[in-house]
Amino acid sequence: MSTEDPSRPGPLLSARDIRELAEAAGIRPSKQRGQNFVMDPNTVRTIVSRARIETGQPVLEIGPGLGSLTLGLLEAGADVVAVELDRGLAELLPHTLAAREIDADRFRLVHDDALQVTELPALPHAGAPTALVANLPYNVATPILLTMLERFETLRSALVMVQSEVVDRLTAGPGSRTYGGPSVKAAWYGRAVHAGRISRQIFWPVPNVDSALVELVRHEQPLGTPQEREAVFAVIDAAFAQRRKTLRAALSGWAGSATRSEAILRGAGIDPAARGETLEIEQFRAIARAEEEIT
Repeated sequence: MSTEDPSRPGPLLSARDIRELAEAAGIRPSKQRGQNFVMDPNTVRTIVSRARIETGQPVLEIGPGLGSLTLGLLEAGADVVAVELDRGLAELLPHTLAAREIDADRFRLVHDDALQVTELPALPHAGAPTALVANLPYNVATPILLTMLERFETLRSALVMVQSEVVDRLTAGPGSRTYGGPSVKAAWYGRAVHAGRISRQIFWPVPNVDSALVELVRHEQPLGTPQEREAVFAVIDAAFAQRRKTLRAALSGWAGSATRSEAILRGAGIDPAARGETLEIEQFRAIARAEEEIT
């Protein structure tokens, strides 16, 4: 047993700190909630460095867990709004930060499901979060990322750790085997790039999948209004719901008939025999616009 007190002010959480904090609080990682806690301070600092956090920058973190990444962000000078669903973790984290003498004004905790959060508390000295940095629960990583970008327009960038296959899907281009709805929807918000692989061994428990970082920087100017986004995403969903079919067939339900689907596609300058996996975001926008013109 360690002679060090993991709740005492000090550096980032070590593997021993993580296990002792969890044991003292009676916390076990939940497979159902996709919980895998980061135990390596060097990895935490690498993630924070890759996110290019500036002193005083307001940052949103989803799923802070026991606080490894939270402490890394605070160490780098960020102010943090963290959203945590797990009651035990949500109750423990403020005590961990207080014991490490973190200024209470630099941190706000929201105990809720990230997918249900529509407002974030204000940080007294930093304003609304401008970056999302998180180790996302793998079972809901893509919905959380896209939902945060949709709801909080102040977020100019995101750097999140997810399953490697999710990174491949989010960063894929047209024609790729992994290109799909998430790829196109991510492209609506900005440019997503692979930002590095993460060893399985830095997690507790060790996951049975590989992990990686994906970085998304939001477009300087939004591609369209929220109303246009909703219309475009409806086209994307229809196109990839039956990705092996031609767009004429795949969009027939969305358009009302195969005949109208073909008319819309031709109006958008898209070959009706093409498949959704070959189209870029601008072509999906063209389809949504053509549908409005034909209505």
